[in-house]
Amino acid sequence: MTASLPHQAAPPDEPSRPPENPRHKAERRAITLLIIGLLIGVPAGYLVISANQSRDSGKDKEAKYSATGLTAGWPSKVQRRLYQVNVPHPADHIAYYETNNWKTSRLYVMFSTNQAGLDSFLAAMGVREDQLKKDHITIGARDRKVSGWKFDGPGPWSGFTHKQKNPSPTQDVVVNTSDPKNPVLYVVSRTVP
Repeated sequence: MTASLPHQAAPPDEPSRPPENPRHKAERRAITLLIIGLLIGVPAGYLVISANQSRDSGKDKEAKYSATGLTAGWPSKVQRRLYQVNVPHPADHIAYYETNNWKTSRLYVMFSTNQAGLDSFLAAMGVREDQLKKDHITIGARDRKVSGWKFDGPGPWSGFTHKQKNPSPTQDVVVNTSDPKNPVLYVVSRTVP
């Protein structure tokens, strides 16, 4: 004789649920999959777009500065300390180029900043803005050729030379204040090894 198992009913405190409609079940699964897809897809798409924009921006800067030998970006801390070029904060459109030979080493740096950054940069050299010589291009023809800089655009242009005794470097500085809120500085700092 086989023993039959007794039929178990739902506990009295839990109401019995009718079986779920297959159509409702499919809709719920579709909504869940859509939400998961959006949670994964939107951030992934944003990362791809952002990476492409960043890469394109870097290529544009690289192309702009490679024509003149300059490299977009900040000179290293060692270069800035050795050549005593204190690029202020904030600074934008920074580019640099270094040359070395047996006679002289040079660091070419260009950047734009604001009025406070200009004041800070000049103060580090013991100069005030009113001491700059108007229409005085202190960067010579040789250094202009190496850097690709042309000082023939809209001005006013002004400059000065910060002379120091060896082994400290000497800096030639040219400032373009055609946009007084965002002056552009060109610096050639040279040392004798």
